[in-house]
Amino acid sequence: MPSNDSSALSADHFVADLEETPVRAVDAIDESEKPRSSWNDAWDSMKRRPTFWIAAGLILVVVVVALFPGLFTSVDPRAAELTKSNQGGESGHLLGFTLQGADVFSRIIWGTRASLTVGLLATIIVTLVGIVIGSLAGFYGGWLDAIVSRIGDIFFAIPTVLGAIVLMSILPTRTPLTVALVLSVFAWPQIARVMRGSVLSARGSDYVTASAALGVSRFRILLRHVVPNAITPVIVVATVSLGTFIVAEATLSFLGIGLPPSTMSWGNDINAARTSLRVSPAPLFWPAAALSVTVLSFLLMGDVVRDALDPKARARR
Repeated sequence: MPSNDSSALSADHFVADLEETPVRAVDAIDESEKPRSSWNDAWDSMKRRPTFWIAAGLILVVVVVALFPGLFTSVDPRAAELTKSNQGGESGHLLGFTLQGADVFSRIIWGTRASLTVGLLATIIVTLVGIVIGSLAGFYGGWLDAIVSRIGDIFFAIPTVLGAIVLMSILPTRTPLTVALVLSVFAWPQIARVMRGSVLSARGSDYVTASAALGVSRFRILLRHVVPNAITPVIVVATVSLGTFIVAEATLSFLGIGLPPSTMSWGNDINAARTSLRVSPAPLFWPAAALSVTVLSFLLMGDVVRDALDPKARARR
């Protein structure tokens, strides 16, 4: 058996080795392992998908065209030469001429602004109204929720375009803001219902209970905690709705009760070109193609945003 002196000597050497070995302090928190928000995860998910970049590129082009149409064409969209009625493309006029002899390409470029303006205005109005009404109804419940739900059911029973046709036919003036407001009257229940359901799920969370226990007012809890955590589904629906509103404006203008004929929009150009479709389809085809590509870009973006903000979809990928 080893002697006590040998054991003590070994212990002394072990302690001496520990004292000579440099000890490095270890950070309690690794900077690279900080918790990430759901928005950061969503962005990482979106930027890895080619569909996102395709949709974002198309939307960017449409926005730039709407804001700065003069960068893309120097031809006056209102200038018309009847001698060139429904003629094909030529130098400086690649897409040909309309029935009145106006440049098709120039009218498409300048018509982007009105169509996109109606879509953006309607989306903003519907989203704001839907968030406010849905949040209040879902968070406070009771008689307020009952009244909002019944009113929403009434508007849900009326198709948006059909209701807009009735209202637009009796309005004395028709502007992009007027069309957007009319569309919003019949479209807000969808956003409100989505927001209400999301708020109902969020108001039972632990952080809401903890805030109430700390004495925070219910309205402040709604604004600071519930709405920010319940707004994700609304963003997805609003992205898709923007393309829907652009189509609705084109439909109303095509029927002759949307924007006035003096306003350049894709719907008005499609309406004006339908009478000469058999003779010259180009004046109808090109604005319809611009409308389709624009709507498709917003629908693609809505799908990408939906998949990125859905934890189950991210888990599947």
